[in-house]
Amino acid sequence: MITTTRREILVGSGAITGALVIPVALGAGRSRAATAPALAANAWLGVDPEGHVTLALPKTEMGQGILTAITMLAAEELAVKPGDVKVTIADGDAARFAPIDQGTGGSTSIRELWQPLREAGARARAALVAAGASQWGVPAADCDAHDGAVLHKASGKVLPYAALVAAAAAAPLPKDAPVRPASAYKVIGRPLRRLDGDAKARGTAEYGIDVVRPGMKYASIAVCPIFGGTLSGVDEAAARAVPGVTGVIKGADVVYVVADNTWAARQGLTAAKPQWTGTAAQTGAQTAAILGDVVAALDKPGFVAATSGDLAAARQGTVHHFSATYTQPFLAHATMEPANCVAHVHDGGCDIWTGTQIPSDARKAAAARLGLPLEKVTLHNRLMGGGFGRRLEADMVERCVDLAKQVAFPVKLIWSREEDMAHDWYRPAYADRIDIALAADGKIAAWEHKIAGSSILARLMGPAFKGVDDDAVEGAITPIYPATARKVTFQAQESLVPTSWWRGVGPLRSAFVMESAMDEVAHMAGADPIAFRLAHIEDPRARAVLETVRVQSGWADKPAAGIGRGVAVIHLWDTYMAAVAEVSVDKDHQITVKKVTVAVDCGQVVNPSGVAAQIDSGVIFGASAALFGEVTIANGRVEQSNFHDYRVLRMNEAPAINTTIVENHEKPGGMGEPPNAVIFPALANAVFAATGKRVRNLPLQKGLQSA
Repeated sequence: MITTTRREILVGSGAITGALVIPVALGAGRSRAATAPALAANAWLGVDPEGHVTLALPKTEMGQGILTAITMLAAEELAVKPGDVKVTIADGDAARFAPIDQGTGGSTSIRELWQPLREAGARARAALVAAGASQWGVPAADCDAHDGAVLHKASGKVLPYAALVAAAAAAPLPKDAPVRPASAYKVIGRPLRRLDGDAKARGTAEYGIDVVRPGMKYASIAVCPIFGGTLSGVDEAAARAVPGVTGVIKGADVVYVVADNTWAARQGLTAAKPQWTGTAAQTGAQTAAILGDVVAALDKPGFVAATSGDLAAARQGTVHHFSATYTQPFLAHATMEPANCVAHVHDGGCDIWTGTQIPSDARKAAAARLGLPLEKVTLHNRLMGGGFGRRLEADMVERCVDLAKQVAFPVKLIWSREEDMAHDWYRPAYADRIDIALAADGKIAAWEHKIAGSSILARLMGPAFKGVDDDAVEGAITPIYPATARKVTFQAQESLVPTSWWRGVGPLRSAFVMESAMDEVAHMAGADPIAFRLAHIEDPRARAVLETVRVQSGWADKPAAGIGRGVAVIHLWDTYMAAVAEVSVDKDHQITVKKVTVAVDCGQVVNPSGVAAQIDSGVIFGASAALFGEVTIANGRVEQSNFHDYRVLRMNEAPAINTTIVENHEKPGGMGEPPNAVIFPALANAVFAATGKRVRNLPLQKGLQSA
């Protein structure tokens, strides 16, 4: 097992010490042929004529550390140091990376790349070894690759890749080459500083918001704050009177102010005083009614997502029955880097610079918006200051190209924080009703779970949607707790509020409800919450993380006065994770998170430092949302506007976080979302332990005050 603290993660991730390489994004107009490796393992991994391993990232980097982890996979198979890999952030190009999807989300990056990237690297390594063996006239089996060179093991002779790459490239690439076994790993599984850490710490890394193009102007944007509303008026003269403003461009529901600098664009937009209008239905939208409709949807039959056994028969003779309804609000992404994009429509084509989780899909969206062939649009992707699912939507690119096609120069469009908050694609609000019946032997006899909320997949799939949102029910249909009979249903309930992916989405919702309910059932049965869970869990990996966190958190010891401890365990995104949260609650019902202990089994760990950093990130991000996160609607508009009314944990409020990694060589699981999901119920259960009050309606801080 590996145990880490936040201080160690800061050191390990390169936030304190220097990193090994600075990734450079491909420049506009630079053709792939000009950067093609001499030996191509595939369209994005190879070895250049100088013997350097080259890697164009098949996924996107938004702070989650995937640039480092993917580079480690390539370095392992091609026997080089990770810092010696020449990394580029790739343009949007679905054809180049197929069948790998350039989209980055759902904690899929390592899970999707684990096998194909290593296999590609292994083939290139085998080609280099074969070239070296041929030059020496020895069997390839007598040679191996090491530190950017081929080694003849018996004689100690060494040939660097640069001396072999031409010969290796001239021969057919081996079709079948074994990947390194776990016993031979020299890179995978060892902690590594973030390769992009130094550039980020020094401010030399280029995010989408940093892009500057020759002749570029700047634009601010205001979109109708009423969902579905339109622009009804704007004071163009006042906007143009602001020094530096060069243009005011209007659309049906939007106004842009173009200027020589960002400040002038913002001041011009303020002077423009845009006016908005909406229908009675649009302006009448209110949170209470929207959430009321979601809860009411639980009374509908719903579409069956999973069923097994006979619920009615299973309920006969049960000794404990639990039923409760839980609600979760709309949530904003609130990324540190607000929405932004640079676009230049010229010479019958368009160049776009932005940071997006969907570079190939955003490119397609821009081409469709402009009515251009796909090959006429180039999307130059950049680093992102947070994504969390927000940049899985292409709206910021679409708005920018709408503007760019009306001007003759490159234009940078930046959303203000307030505009970003008002026009997010929000995490759906959900309601869950769960009924659990225990048999006389204490085992779960019947488990019925009804889920209602906005369906993201219904929007994306259109007519192909058949009633069950697979994301919304994920986790709920594959619980770690066996039951004699089970039924899970889903009912879509839409409103004017646009919804999309948000770091965990449906599985996170499932985790909060199921682990809160199991805690309530444990207390109803008079059982210790961890012992009760262990009595029901059969999966050995789930048991292992729960038993580990019980030991590491000191669960058997009585907590300090005023401290409540709560536990949760999940198996989601192919990762097992358990957490114990410790909180205190003062006389004014203010919750303070003191400590969080986490145990994780995510299969084969690529970068332990990266795993632990993801846990730190997810715990703090998730705790912020669980405690305070809530987007509310009044008169058809979002009420929150910035971090003063959309709270996140401050630095002095962050808990101590201790992580233990349960090591094994199973296939890797995802790490972006599990920590965010497990902390919600762990905190809710800790609040109950501290106060005796059960909060079923998030956010916890608001829910506790009204409990």
